[in-house]
Amino acid sequence: MEDIEKTFETKELSINLGPQHPATHGVLRLVLNLNGENVVKCTPYVGYLHRGVEKLGENRTYFAALPLSDRLDYISSMNNNVGYVNAVEKLFGIEAPERAKFIRTIVAEMGRLSSHIIWLGTHVLDIGATTPFLHAMAQRERLLDLFEMLCGARLTVSYPRVGGVRNDVSQEFLDKLYEFVLEFPFRMDDYETLVTENRIWKDRTVGIGVISAEEAVNWGLTGGTLRGSGVDYDVRKYAPYDAYDKIEFDIPIGKKGDCYDRYLVRVEEMRQANRIIKQCIEKLPAGPVMADAPKFTLPPKDLVLKDMEHLIHQFILITKGPTVPEGEVYMGTEVPKGELGFYFVSDGTGKPYRMRVRAPSFVHASVLPRLSEGGLIADVIANIGTIDIVLGECDR
Repeated sequence: MEDIEKTFETKELSINLGPQHPATHGVLRLVLNLNGENVVKCTPYVGYLHRGVEKLGENRTYFAALPLSDRLDYISSMNNNVGYVNAVEKLFGIEAPERAKFIRTIVAEMGRLSSHIIWLGTHVLDIGATTPFLHAMAQRERLLDLFEMLCGARLTVSYPRVGGVRNDVSQEFLDKLYEFVLEFPFRMDDYETLVTENRIWKDRTVGIGVISAEEAVNWGLTGGTLRGSGVDYDVRKYAPYDAYDKIEFDIPIGKKGDCYDRYLVRVEEMRQANRIIKQCIEKLPAGPVMADAPKFTLPPKDLVLKDMEHLIHQFILITKGPTVPEGEVYMGTEVPKGELGFYFVSDGTGKPYRMRVRAPSFVHASVLPRLSEGGLIADVIANIGTIDIVLGECDR
């Protein structure tokens, strides 16, 4: 018996989690080295969804590259559009009208709600609860219906434009959205009743995936993943754009930096997003929705259809692009998953010489080994859900 015990050995087991797996939130592959159910090493592999968005953008005009941004984080394409057009406007040196800024803020916060609803539903579903997912998706469907009413599209919208937005909002849209805003806090109460103090949920999230504020900053984390560690940083507050400097909202932050804190932060962000939309509807100013900058913006469609000069002007802008000042610019915006940044280098032509995207999901996927090593396999799933990644923008 003693000889058997002396010769008995254990060795690490290496397994693949993904890329075809419902809990990886896209085609993410993790190679896990396990000692029993304990994760000894976690190695992320990305690139299974690479589509060359940045290089495609360099071969299109600034107008034509806009729909590419929809396909980054396809869960919140409206926020990507807002980030893209703000970056291009900064490069062009133009500014959208006040009404357009408020409309952009409204649709961006609608996109935040839509994205966070999916995050909440799928994160809870990953850990084993089905009911909150079904209730949450019902509210997301209402938001998609509102997007469809606004611009005719539900998922990849391409609604914001360089210099403003594609079309003005109707009173019917505002009325239905305001009705949604008044009702949504009660729906949030329902979700929290099901989840927040649920003992199984707390067992699976409290003390799991802990990362300190200093580490979170060093890793380059942003959004709710950063604020869950207690870092009070939000682009909308510290580098405001559109109408965020004209409205009041709070930035929720966590204390311990675990999965549960990140959950609480994003839940409160949903309430704040609802608050922002309500204020924007109530303060929405009158006026145009496109900037008066003929060198950089497309002419109104009604003039294009009846005036040859405007038709030629549109043709030149579409085919060659506007004459852009040489230089470089970076613009970051607060999207649901963190800070989304667009970096352009202009050589004076109608196409960007270089276009780079700072995608929060790419940065957040890199921190998975730090969160997961030393924990259990089940905790890996909780950690993937809590950083709220999507592989469309991670791989680009």
